[in-house]
Amino acid sequence: QIACDHMNTDSLATDSSPAQKPWSVCLDDRFGLAHQIRSKQCRLYSLGLGSDDTRFEVSMANNGCEVHRFDPSVKSAHVLQNQRLWYHRLSIDWRDPHPAVAAQKPHSSTRKLGSVLNEFGHHKIDVLKADLESAEWKVLENLILEDVLEQIGQLIFEIHLHWPGFEVSGSDSSVVRFWYSLLKELELKDFRLFHSYKDLSKPQLFLKKDIFNASSCYTLSWVNTRWK
Repeated sequence: QIACDHMNTDSLATDSSPAQKPWSVCLDDRFGLAHQIRSKQCRLYSLGLGSDDTRFEVSMANNGCEVHRFDPSVKSAHVLQNQRLWYHRLSIDWRDPHPAVAAQKPHSSTRKLGSVLNEFGHHKIDVLKADLESAEWKVLENLILEDVLEQIGQLIFEIHLHWPGFEVSGSDSSVVRFWYSLLKELELKDFRLFHSYKDLSKPQLFLKKDIFNASSCYTLSWVNTRWK
């Protein structure tokens, strides 16, 4: 939807294994991220579920970003890996725990992104990266419904198409309409797609729910054209 002349992507790394996912950010001066990185004021949130590949996060931290990696598999509640890279034992969800559950588990490891931003006192995220293994559609819906998108400069999401996703149900056509409505909402919020990546070594499946252990995904990158 929009041309980005300067992109950084981890696909330039020497390891060209097919499992690698190029997470791309747009560094054109008109969108401000390059300036934030140069002035050491960049903040990146990375949402994951046990992935060991954190080269993108390490690279962004080395370039001057304050990086927060949220992953329920992290051993300790909060770990400062190096000067700019934090690991948090938290799973970002589309809802907060029920109050009754939260009362029994005051240190529950599930939060909505908006709740985490409030807890951490962060008002803006320059880059939000998410690799949530099919939970991304409901998380994206939550970001739209709660106007959290306005606090985000660039979105990099891995989206899965081989089944509807967690807590998404209905006929194939209604699932596609739900997905499409979220993508159109991003557009209405002035987010524009600047990069798309598909690993051609993976199966090319679309809503094949009956195939076990199948995966079909795209890595999509959007920039908030209103971002200041």
